[in-house]
Amino acid sequence: MAVDSAAPAQVRLKEPSGRWVLVAAVLGSGLAGIDATVVNVALPALGRDLNAGFSGLQWTINGYTLTLAALILLGGSLGDRYGRRRVFVVGVVWFALASALCALAPNIEVLIAARALQGIGGALLTPGSLAMISASFVPEDRAKAIGAWSGLGGIASAIGPFLGGYLVDGPGWRWIFLINLPLAAVVVVIARRHVPESLDPDAARHLDVLGAVLGAVGLGGVTYALIAAGGGWSANVIISGVVGVVAIIGFVLNEHRSTHPMLPPKIFANRQFTAANLVTFAVYAALGGVFFFLVVNLQVVAGFSPLLAGTALLPVTVIMLLLSARSGAMAGRIGPRLPMTLGPLVAAAGVLLLLRVGPGASYLTDVLPAVTVFGLGLSLIVAPLTATVLAAAETRYAGVASGVNNAVARAAGLLAVAVLPVIAGISGDDYEHPSAFFHGFRIALMTCAALLVLGGVISAALIRDPPKARPAAEPDRRHYCGVEGPPIYADRVPSGTGTGRS
Repeated sequence: MAVDSAAPAQVRLKEPSGRWVLVAAVLGSGLAGIDATVVNVALPALGRDLNAGFSGLQWTINGYTLTLAALILLGGSLGDRYGRRRVFVVGVVWFALASALCALAPNIEVLIAARALQGIGGALLTPGSLAMISASFVPEDRAKAIGAWSGLGGIASAIGPFLGGYLVDGPGWRWIFLINLPLAAVVVVIARRHVPESLDPDAARHLDVLGAVLGAVGLGGVTYALIAAGGGWSANVIISGVVGVVAIIGFVLNEHRSTHPMLPPKIFANRQFTAANLVTFAVYAALGGVFFFLVVNLQVVAGFSPLLAGTALLPVTVIMLLLSARSGAMAGRIGPRLPMTLGPLVAAAGVLLLLRVGPGASYLTDVLPAVTVFGLGLSLIVAPLTATVLAAAETRYAGVASGVNNAVARAAGLLAVAVLPVIAGISGDDYEHPSAFFHGFRIALMTCAALLVLGGVISAALIRDPPKARPAAEPDRRHYCGVEGPPIYADRVPSGTGTGRS
């Protein structure tokens, strides 16, 4: 995201105008962040209400993640070209309308389609939330504003599961979508009244629409094939898989040939950048699997209420909020290789401890110790991983590099939710049968632990410490509780490239 030099930042954080900009950005990003966490809590309830099989639950998560991952880079480019506030507001309104459709869905098919529409809205508003801060504040206040946005965003992520559990236990799962409507209305009013418009006058005249379409078709085709394969191979499964693979190949070729690529291939010439994204893929695939399976297992197998299941992972968010910045500072002193190696291994140990969460499990003795170890491992890796991605990319590619890293993380979660049930042998109505689901749950979590170990091995083998450590203060600007996706660096993105920010 490049700040418009013709309209320099004017607002200060201590002024009411600056605080209004921050409120709009935090509430807007909170819409997408909270929604991503509360839906997991509601899966068993909405599945029973809509008579959905397990593949329907998978698509309820993946319908949203698919369009968000495929279009988030394009969303950043649209904001740079047409106005960040304008695209942000469009995204918020789009997200709200899609949320209303989710709440009114009469069947699982309509819900999945509405969730995909939600993802499009998320792809428009998510980059804009942080881009507006970077473009609106004077340079000396920008880091403080981003830090406040990060901390408040982490709090929103922590509130999400609790709110989801309360709503599912109370008025019902449809309210997890209806709650977005008044919040979206407040965001739109604040943004239109208090957020200055900004754009990049040097942005590319053409958008990489073909790249975005090919990426979406590729991810969608492969994801559909993997989910449908759980019910057995068929002509539709094979055709969708082939179409997906061909589209992904077309995406790669398009990015190499395009004069305005959404994903510049040059950034992967750096081995450190490529290695960091391989680690990202392994780690965030594991995270996607753990968050998807654990909340369902707690309700179906352990007998937890939706509220207790929703708050089970709260310690992970709290630990990351408290320790991620310190972990980033430590990595700045000693280099990222050690924390990026140890972090996934510690997190894998936490996942293995979760294997004890079965029938009659206790939160204090079975769940809490496991999620605490899991959170400690994540807090070791998230900040150093982001710093490594940014350090490996050229300065002019800083924004797009972190956007790519964010998209890689979301694609990893998307594919994990598609593949792990196939590996675990979970399908049909298994989520309504505790013994069948628990057996698959254990297989899925062991696979997630293996992915985390793989991430640690890749870090040990391929990540290199820089000859000179980065300033210790740097992590406070760029790191937050990156459970849904790695944080985004938004100071500058080269003209003509898309950005994604979370």
